[in-house]
Amino acid sequence: MVTKKNKSTNILVQIARIIVGTLFIFSGFVKLVDPIGSQYKFEEYFSEGVLNLEFLIPYALPFAIFLIIAEIVLGVALLVGWRAKLTVNSLKIMILFFLFLTWYSAYYNKVTDCGCFGDAIKLTPWETFTKDVILTILIFFIGAKIRFIKPVLPKANPGLIVIVSLIISSFITYYVLNHLPIIDFRAYAIGKNIPEGMEYKNDGKIPPIHDFMLEDSQNDLAPQIVKMDKVMLVIMSSLDKSDFEAFPEIKIKADEALQKGYKVYGVSASFSDIIQLTKKEYQLPFEILFCDETTLKTMIRSNPGIMILNKGTIVEKKNWRDIDAIKL
Repeated sequence: MVTKKNKSTNILVQIARIIVGTLFIFSGFVKLVDPIGSQYKFEEYFSEGVLNLEFLIPYALPFAIFLIIAEIVLGVALLVGWRAKLTVNSLKIMILFFLFLTWYSAYYNKVTDCGCFGDAIKLTPWETFTKDVILTILIFFIGAKIRFIKPVLPKANPGLIVIVSLIISSFITYYVLNHLPIIDFRAYAIGKNIPEGMEYKNDGKIPPIHDFMLEDSQNDLAPQIVKMDKVMLVIMSSLDKSDFEAFPEIKIKADEALQKGYKVYGVSASFSDIIQLTKKEYQLPFEILFCDETTLKTMIRSNPGIMILNKGTIVEKKNWRDIDAIKL
């Protein structure tokens, strides 16, 4: 017999189910489009100044990919009602892990942005922790009332839907890692103007672009470069980690750009000795300027990558693998 109390409980469970499932899918998706951003975030967590687990830094990318895809798949599984007990128990483990990270970040003020929603939504550490506390309560409530979790579409195959979500997530991950994020939430997205992004508003907040400097041995050339009409930046955040097979292709494209009137600059955070060795070995026809590595990683998720500027506005960005697609 279905009692009035059971009906009320069922309604609450379904609301909690929708909130948790939707939030996990959304959280996973905004990171799925840029898994390298999550890699950088976990490298920060694993660093000596935070969790002091530096031996895990080489595994930050596969760890990030696993968690991102798990978020999406578990969110889908909860919504469609696939293996409710396994799904909810997995969600419990995941949210407790996130709860610890966000508490640690907030309490010790170690990581100012947890990256829970990638670059799409920025939350303070305590806002993030509060969000995770609410999610923890909802997930454990669902677990206590697990009998109310039934397949949403009884005639459909929920397992098949979960498998499809896994396949799609894996395909997007593979594509993004070999190209660039399919959605760019950062201040260096195509169409953004760098000087405008550096302007201080009256709200007291630090502007989204606050560390953009392109330095030669004496001066910061960024103020001049953002005023130029046609600029190609070859961004090599760390030369010792670059894909060196890219440089012959980059030389060809740089020569073409120079012939068409572009100013071409390389940008790297590497030491001058490796810069000079790389320039000489691959006969790169451009000066290589210095910029902070974190800034370069924010500018483009490729090492190396190409960015085209026109008076400070970003008109094109490409992974070096797509260099032939750049129309000069």
